[in-house]
This record gives sequence, structure tokens and C-alpha cells, in this order.
Amino acid sequence: QVQLVESGGGLVQPGGSLRLACQASGRTFSNYAMGWFRQVPGKEREFVGCISRNGATTESADSAQGRFIISKDNGKNTAYLQMNDLNPEDTAVYYCGARSTYFGSRRVGDYEYWGQGTQVTVSS
Repeated sequence: QVQLVESGGGLVQPGGSLRLACQASGRTFSNYAMGWFRQVPGKEREFVGCISRNGATTESADSAQGRFIISKDNGKNTAYLQMNDLNPEDTAVYYCGARSTYFGSRRVGDYEYWGQGTQVTVSS
């Protein structure tokens, strides 16, 4: 079992930044690729980005390209999502997921473990 806990969400003005963290426990974190997703009420969970288990390879959704940066610190058992130039359309609950493969995935169903989510609200 892997337990994931997201943190770092909150209220931010348009154009601002937030850094989300996903703290893992329970298994060897370096064995897991990580993904970040977001969800708004009434919609499906949406891919934001993912990172390979050694942190060498990342992939981002088009909406995140050039604004969001994904990283992974295996020594701290933590994955990060640095979000810059936020806009109201980024408002959502953000989730991290873990899968026991080398590469991450854009598909929700490919992840074995999920955190409880952290709310991000972008508003003036």
C-alpha cells in the first residue's frame, strides 16, 4: 500500500503561483511514477502531468505546458507540481496518483493509488 497526501492548495489571484506537494509513505517511492490530475464538480478527472519514477521524464497536458512544472524528490518521498501564471480555469481539486511502473500515464485508470486531493481556487 502507498499512502499519498497532497498539500499546498489554497486561494490565489490570477497570475499567481502555487506549489503543490504529494507526500508518499508505505512503499519505496522511487519505484513509482507519479501523476497529477484535477477535477471540477460534474466533470471527469483531468490529466495535468506526470513524471517517471526516477524523475527523468515528464509529460504535461497542453493546458499546463509552459506554466506547470512537475518534479519528484525520491529522497523526500515527495512529488511536486509548481503552478505558475494561474488563471480561473485552473480552479479545481488537484490529485496525485502513483503507479508502479517506470513511466507515468495520462489515464486515470492506470494509477493504483490516489491522495485525497487539495483545493486550488484562482480568483480575484
